[in-house]
Amino acid sequence: MPVVTALRGSQISSNKRILVAGPAWVGDMVMAQSLFITLKQDDPDVEIDVLAPSWSLPLLARMPEVNQAIALPVGHGELKLAARYKIGRSLRDRHYDQAIITPRSYKSALIPFFARVPVRTGYRGEMRYGVVNDIRILDKSVLTQTVQRYVALGKSHSVVQPPQIHLPHLNIDHENQKALLLKFKLSHERPIICIMPGAEYGPAKQWPVSKYAELASKLAEQNYQVWVIGSKKEQAVGDEICRGQMNSHIINLCGKTELTDAIDLLALADFSVTNDSGLMHVACATGRSVIAIYGSSDPKYTPPLSNRAKIIYHGLECSPCFKRTCPKGHTACLNNIRVDEVIECITHP
Repeated sequence: MPVVTALRGSQISSNKRILVAGPAWVGDMVMAQSLFITLKQDDPDVEIDVLAPSWSLPLLARMPEVNQAIALPVGHGELKLAARYKIGRSLRDRHYDQAIITPRSYKSALIPFFARVPVRTGYRGEMRYGVVNDIRILDKSVLTQTVQRYVALGKSHSVVQPPQIHLPHLNIDHENQKALLLKFKLSHERPIICIMPGAEYGPAKQWPVSKYAELASKLAEQNYQVWVIGSKKEQAVGDEICRGQMNSHIINLCGKTELTDAIDLLALADFSVTNDSGLMHVACATGRSVIAIYGSSDPKYTPPLSNRAKIIYHGLECSPCFKRTCPKGHTACLNNIRVDEVIECITHP
């Protein structure tokens, strides 16, 4: 049986029930909340269950639109047909009216198919005819952003113009905030700047660590406190940013917090400075100010979904290239972004 987290405590009802096969990345899951909000706007009584990687269940718990989160115990890219069949069969008694499949892979459509969901909506891709029976044609000239493509799947037919986007907004646990402040001996004595130096995709999306270190040092000198936020993968990067800094107001929290802790800490920040990453989208969804640094990616394709975000992007002739590492070897799209540019965005908002 799949792991099911009942987020809203609802029972089987006569309301329309939708199963969403969610994306596999942090930023995409945050963007998918715009789809959930749209579905609720169109039908406030709809019940939305989300099939998603186990790591994302605490994130989905912060989205009030989601009724239940169903863990997908299959690694990214793995087929595991028997496991998918077992999960699908176990979901049949939920009697979903529709499934919305956000990934474009064949395997992502199998569980809704095995669950016998009568309407299975998704974009054409990987010869999914049959497993997807409400096939939409993705017109990339109309739907230029990832979030638009998710939201469009929630409409009753293929769209001819970009849909309205409702900005993601995650719930904040204020009791957890207080506990984190005590645990890490954090305070509000100085304005808070969170910096997120990681980007899962690769170094062509990461502003140099040396520049983050310089930024942290200059901000601390200007009476800010700096919290470095990230996963265990960024722990060494956080150490490097703090190394040699004789300043107690620069604190490395990488690897010391869960994703939901990061949400609550980012909600306390006066500004977050971030690469184009999953945590960028999380920071935006807390409603706080964000400075987003773009290199190999395109802010028109995956923009920060916030009215309080500033983008720093030089738009060189060779960018966006969407590569994990710079094909020219210089990563000028990021190396040319000065620390003073970022500080200017903070001190003169």
